[in-house]
Amino acid sequence: MMSSDSDNSNTSGAKTSPVKRVVIAGGGTAGWMAATALSKLLGKSLSITLVESKDIGIVGVGEATIPPIRTFHKLLGIDEKAFMRATNATFKLGIEFENWREQNHSYIHSFGVTGRECWAGEFHHFWLRAKDLGFGGDFGDYCTELKAAKEGKFAYGERMPMNFAYHFDAVAYGRFLKELAVEAGVTHIEGDIQHVSKCSHTGCISSIKLSDGQEIAGDLFIDCTGFKGLLIEKTLHTGYENWSHWLPCDSALAVQTASTGAPIPYTKSVAHTAGWRWKIPLQNRVGNGLVYCSNYMSDDEAKDTLLSAIEGETLNEPRIIRFTPGKRRLGWNKNCVALGLASGFIEPLESTSIHLIMTGIVRLMRLFPFDGITQSTVDEYNNKYNSEMAAILDFIVMHYKVTNRKDSPFWEHCNSMDIPPSLTHKINLFKQTGRVFLDDGDIFRVDSWTQVMMGQGVVPEQYHRVADEMSETELERFLAGLKQQVDKQVSALPYHQDFLKKYL
Repeated sequence: MMSSDSDNSNTSGAKTSPVKRVVIAGGGTAGWMAATALSKLLGKSLSITLVESKDIGIVGVGEATIPPIRTFHKLLGIDEKAFMRATNATFKLGIEFENWREQNHSYIHSFGVTGRECWAGEFHHFWLRAKDLGFGGDFGDYCTELKAAKEGKFAYGERMPMNFAYHFDAVAYGRFLKELAVEAGVTHIEGDIQHVSKCSHTGCISSIKLSDGQEIAGDLFIDCTGFKGLLIEKTLHTGYENWSHWLPCDSALAVQTASTGAPIPYTKSVAHTAGWRWKIPLQNRVGNGLVYCSNYMSDDEAKDTLLSAIEGETLNEPRIIRFTPGKRRLGWNKNCVALGLASGFIEPLESTSIHLIMTGIVRLMRLFPFDGITQSTVDEYNNKYNSEMAAILDFIVMHYKVTNRKDSPFWEHCNSMDIPPSLTHKINLFKQTGRVFLDDGDIFRVDSWTQVMMGQGVVPEQYHRVADEMSETELERFLAGLKQQVDKQVSALPYHQDFLKKYL
């Protein structure tokens, strides 16, 4: 694939001409999510073309999501049952982290709200005081979603609100969205991108040329070409921020296995000597993978580690995925917006990959440059993109840094590595005061930060004294009532598999 040698000058002056033609380069999850959203919500004003290049493989291992995807689906009018049938989806209440804090220890980061907060302090301050007084039980006793996950139960409805997400087949999800997008008017073209032309005046992309000679012109281009970044990087030379010094893992192996039991309503993340392993249960099979650092584990050792840990018959040969953690210096450069792997990669430890595609699409639609691209629009998009990526980076790095593990060279490295100053502040603030304050771009709530930091072993040295406003008797009664309410809700739930069968 070659690009023109045209001038790549800045476009910070006047806005471009009106945007009427959108060209999406690349299919997969990112491409078809963008095509579906734009066609369903802005399609009356736009001509949308999606070009799938045959020479770009689909990574297709991102099978776990977080709750905001439900809002995205509602926005697009997607029928939940149809989506779940098409993608063999199951429900997800959170992630179990095993061997992260230390060997043979596990905790669940759930999607639920724990306890009940007050104006001055979150629930964990009241729980911390109770622990000091010798009662209170486990922190997870006060979260319906967490206890339901532990017991393998699930249901939701008007009488049983639950905060949940999905596990699904990412390749099948792309096919499902493709049908919706084409039905909504998206032009689908198959072909290999051979050449990208730029305007000699502005440096903006003007068209892409396929190997069969077909040329597709556009006003706005969306790069969904994966790690290669054919438009955002190979054509516009945007640059990439490498985060390997904070996220040392650079390789992954993925394999599918036959199911050996009923699907559990949560993802499993199991730490090993040089990274971690995932287990994602679908209706018809299980997605497995091993994330590792090639400096501390060879490919052969990684393959042996994965195959010795999985259950069930393997359905495909394990394949290696190489990656460099980090992000593009700009998510939107000139008239090109990068989505998915083309925009960057933070390992899928907290299932943020598909979420980042979704937030990029929603951000683009909110800022859509119908009347022409202005620098202020591009800057606003990039400011929000940078803020969101930085907040997720902190959350993921925390899992590696805040741990008692020092049992291998990899974990010794994680223990001694530098971390972003923003994360250092968050950890110190929680450890010293028990307080959590969210950044503007943070997609994780206080509940998530609290569950993970305490799960990884950070115990606050104090609690907010607003908890002292309750007498010991009142506090004990308050916690007992909350726990009783959670126990009652969970006991009434069916098992996840039974609900799936009845629901679908």
